[in-house]
Amino acid sequence: MTAFEADPESLASDAERAAFVSQAGRSTDSQHLTHVTDDLVYDLTFWLAYLSNLLTTIANGMMVRYADFIDVIGGDERQLGLIVGCGMIGSIAIRLAQGSAVDRYGAGRVWLWSLATYSLSLLLHLSLSTAYGPGVFVVRAMMQASLAGIFGSSITFTALRVRPGRMAEVVGSLGTSGFIGLMLGPVISDWLGSGDRTPQQFVPLMFCGGIALTVCSLVATWLATRHAVVPVRTHRPALLQVVKTYHPLMISIAAVMMGAGFAIPVTFLRPFASEISLSHVWPYFAVYSATGFAARIASRSMFERLGNRPVIAMGLMLLSLSFVCYLPVSRTWHLFVPAAIAGAAHALLFPSIMSAGTGAFPRHCLGVATSFILAMFDMGTLISAPIAGAFLRSARQYTDNAYPWMFAGTAVVFILVTIVFCTSQAAHQVASNDAAEEPESGSQASGDKPRFS
Repeated sequence: MTAFEADPESLASDAERAAFVSQAGRSTDSQHLTHVTDDLVYDLTFWLAYLSNLLTTIANGMMVRYADFIDVIGGDERQLGLIVGCGMIGSIAIRLAQGSAVDRYGAGRVWLWSLATYSLSLLLHLSLSTAYGPGVFVVRAMMQASLAGIFGSSITFTALRVRPGRMAEVVGSLGTSGFIGLMLGPVISDWLGSGDRTPQQFVPLMFCGGIALTVCSLVATWLATRHAVVPVRTHRPALLQVVKTYHPLMISIAAVMMGAGFAIPVTFLRPFASEISLSHVWPYFAVYSATGFAARIASRSMFERLGNRPVIAMGLMLLSLSFVCYLPVSRTWHLFVPAAIAGAAHALLFPSIMSAGTGAFPRHCLGVATSFILAMFDMGTLISAPIAGAFLRSARQYTDNAYPWMFAGTAVVFILVTIVFCTSQAAHQVASNDAAEEPESGSQASGDKPRFS
């Protein structure tokens, strides 16, 4: 699946879509990039972007012990879920504005601004003293909003440097940096929190380490984007009109489910491990990342061969299974099974959902498209984290096994959504358009009218 412009004749309300595209106009690729040849995909600019993403994801991976921070400032599991969930409101609220800014001012600029804001948000965490005041919600929202800008602009910057036919591959390749970062970040975080250090001593080290890594990431980003061409200012249709016209419903639902499937372990694995007397969580993330990295590399050509629908369906099935595998966990090595399955699911879902979702939008709106799909991932966190936290608090009144019930209930929900996705007409439409794709050429990147996907 590729980031094609939509064909107005393939959509409902032909006249409205034709008018929309006419109003939007066509942006030539020269407004966004300098090269779209296959030979230059993995050049120095790509690897600088890769390094920047790696450093950022290591910093973000260190936040897997965010629960320790909430505990230090007096919060419980319910408050943790509420803070994490509400923090995503900031991310979602700013996603589309960031997407529009990417299309107007260039991905490079937004990427740099977002990294600076992320550094500031980590620093502001050190000034907080309570988990029940508005400050922690504001700072968490700021942190998540800046992460939204970082990953949205980095994906857009990288995607715009290649022809549409290789978007899933290149986004997937860039995404391997995330698996490495997610593997290293928790190891560093657990190391900082080991020994005789108290949580009060560990938490400042966690945030300061994240700040240092983010500053290094900012330098790498500047080197990668310093020669980027700023988009030409052209008249663009209203933001909400873009989203209303092109957003793909079932792909959006799949993105929400993936966001929830990632958020629940990241948010609640640490307190779950503490409850069953497991001292470290880094082995989970090491296996998750290693499996995800290997699966991402192994599946690089799968997206073009099979299309996005079967890959998304496989990913959702694996994610459902991963939650079942938390039920018998009682030792650290037991976490390896759900970690491996969830890592493989992540490797399949992210590129296929991004490619299928952004493929429904015009290419000159790729910033908005990327931000919209990422906002759906965030929506999964917004919905799932507070519900899971509230469930755990309520369930403790009736059982000592609150976590197994939470994991089992989550698995049931994922299985039902997977069935709906596999049987939906919209998902089959994705499959039929995948099958109908023809080989891409450089001429399409220059403005030939692509197909809806």
